[in-house]
Amino acid sequence: MQEENSLKSLVSDIGGEAHKKVGFAILGLGELTETQLLPAFEKCNYAELIALISDDNDKANELAKKYNIDQANVYSYDHFDAIAGNERIDVVYIVLPNSMHKDYTIRSAKALKHVLCEKPMATSVSEAEEMINACRKADRKLMIAYRVQFEPHHKVIKEWIKQHVFGKVKAIECFNGEYVDDASQWRFKKSLAGGGVLMDLGIYCINTLRYLMDNEPVWVSANMYATPGDERFKEVEETILFQMAFDDGTVASCGASYSLNYQRYRCFTEEKIWFGMDPAFAYKDLKIEISPTNDGKEFPLPVVKEKDQFVLVIDHMAECILKNKTPKTPGEEGLKDQFVIDAIYRSAKQKKVIYLKEIMSEYQQ
Repeated sequence: MQEENSLKSLVSDIGGEAHKKVGFAILGLGELTETQLLPAFEKCNYAELIALISDDNDKANELAKKYNIDQANVYSYDHFDAIAGNERIDVVYIVLPNSMHKDYTIRSAKALKHVLCEKPMATSVSEAEEMINACRKADRKLMIAYRVQFEPHHKVIKEWIKQHVFGKVKAIECFNGEYVDDASQWRFKKSLAGGGVLMDLGIYCINTLRYLMDNEPVWVSANMYATPGDERFKEVEETILFQMAFDDGTVASCGASYSLNYQRYRCFTEEKIWFGMDPAFAYKDLKIEISPTNDGKEFPLPVVKEKDQFVLVIDHMAECILKNKTPKTPGEEGLKDQFVIDAIYRSAKQKKVIYLKEIMSEYQQ
């Protein structure tokens, strides 16, 4: 009854089909929320922003005023559980440090709210499993905000790989780097981040390649490094390099670093052609690349209409609630990444190849 009443929010007509808008509460008002998520809600077709939840009351009230949110729908962390009584809130969008995802997902489910959670889903496999179980028990949907899987340029690359448009892909290179110099950031505190650059930027390589290949890695091999004496990396890694092998023979060489701005991937085929994206993981201005053939023939680049990646993610979650569908990137998708992250860290520490089957069977015992 609560869910039925909560969906009695704004009714609009898009393409001739009337539908109700799903109410969201954003938990966490950091840079991503301010610069990307709040503006995105103004462009959504199926979602509307109902509430803000923050430990900074002044900031929350200021943003509430800017985005016409009722002051009664501004919550503090201490009063988070009061959202259970707000029938206009259907979904909690969790935009917090990684170590806080599990607790607030479980509390959201207990409040009978669906959950959209930023990546990485959690800081461990066991936490991810707890989150899935809590939402399943409450009969609430859990989705991880993997925006790459909704972005149209990446969909083109995925189809090219599937159809062998330029030949079968045999090797992939993928790197995601961003120079971050503020040592006070929560990303450099292991208790909040759960790890270093792998958790923040490296996960893009993991999830994107699993999505593009439509397959799971069989084994991983990794090394990680931190510059001695750099205050940023007392607790977490600065750079990580890893390989992932798939059962069709494709091997991906990946890396991530907090010490340079660089992000792209390239897929190399047996026809001596490569294609990919540069930049690959930015919020906008993504670009597809295709190499010429050995005889100099150049392929025309596809014209792909850019779309707001956060609008795509948010509206997808809302549609899944309206139509009672399973999200494209459910909690189980985040769990698969957690297994790979676990394997990569083990490989880097133990200096050996780690097989995913061994990791998964260990947790199943």
